[in-house]
Amino acid sequence: MNKNYLFSALVIGSGLFWQSCGSGDGSSKQQQAAAQGQAAVPVSTTTVEKQIVSGIKSYPASVVPLQETQILAEVSGYITKIYVADGASVSKGQPLYEIDRIRYQAAVDQAKANLEIAKTTLQRLEKDLNRYQTLSEKDAIAKQTLDYAVTDVNNQKAQIQGAQAALTTAETNLKRSVIRAPFAGAVGISQVRTGALVNAGTTLLNTVSSIDPIAVEFQINEREIAEFAAYQSGKSATEITVSLPDGSAYSNPGKVAIIDRAVDPATGTIKVRATFNNAQNTLRAGMNLTMNVKSTSTSEQVIIPFKAVQDQLGVYNVYVVNDSSQAEMRPVKLGLKVSENVVVESGIEAGEKIVVDGLMNVRPGAKVAENTAAADKAAQK
Repeated sequence: MNKNYLFSALVIGSGLFWQSCGSGDGSSKQQQAAAQGQAAVPVSTTTVEKQIVSGIKSYPASVVPLQETQILAEVSGYITKIYVADGASVSKGQPLYEIDRIRYQAAVDQAKANLEIAKTTLQRLEKDLNRYQTLSEKDAIAKQTLDYAVTDVNNQKAQIQGAQAALTTAETNLKRSVIRAPFAGAVGISQVRTGALVNAGTTLLNTVSSIDPIAVEFQINEREIAEFAAYQSGKSATEITVSLPDGSAYSNPGKVAIIDRAVDPATGTIKVRATFNNAQNTLRAGMNLTMNVKSTSTSEQVIIPFKAVQDQLGVYNVYVVNDSSQAEMRPVKLGLKVSENVVVESGIEAGEKIVVDGLMNVRPGAKVAENTAAADKAAQK
């Protein structure tokens, strides 16, 4: 009996011992977690400021000719000559193609002959009319005969007009059998070869486009219309350049020539066309470029170091430090990038503090230990 009592006491004592040890460990872990939760994350911060901003705005752009047209056959027949090589530069009025001229020359000759016959017939009828008028004055012929003579002369005059129209048509077709460049530019790769049968108005022969000057088109936001209208009118000076597909800069600057008539309501953008000198044909139709527009703001803009911005699947955020030294994640809308800084169009205001360095260790609501980044502030200015 005593032995059983002693065994029970030992078991109970052991349980109490391990329970006290276990509760001690849990309390320690909770304290450590609490201590970690209260530990401030060391970061560098800077105060958001406003300033006049000068920088480069970049836009996706594409090259389009100021003039471009498809060259179609204007008459039917076989191609007998091709005057220019594929891709050659051409001047206005320069011959490009020739369509078999034999039948069109024959039509002209026939029309000329018909016109001469009609003129000769008219001369004979007019002589007859003069005789009939003389005889009619002497009552030597019936009045009806004179009337018929007048009608014959008028009809023959109409015949001459018809013959003249036929000659004009024949000469036009003969002229159109030689296809000429409608303006100066460059032709593409010919769609037909010598001996090919072409049909008027349907067979594509080639495409010609102007090359100097040439246009570059890009889209701007509707909020930028006033700015670019000032560039177009010359009221505000700017520098417009393009970067080529290989990243190199095109040597000739451009100027804003046209702003489209309407904003696309689906995108809130409007098309702008700039023109560039292109004597070396460096800018070719359809080429994808980057349009660079040097811009200076008319009023002070909110600007922050670009490294303070976090990009999360196209959504930009910054950490703002509140009065309780806690980090708040704030979505922002970015504008012009200026060197190592960027304009913020909305989301934060001047005077607020933001985290610049140490972003990887910061979480929303976390306590932060501020270390004002004087160097960053100087760089921002």
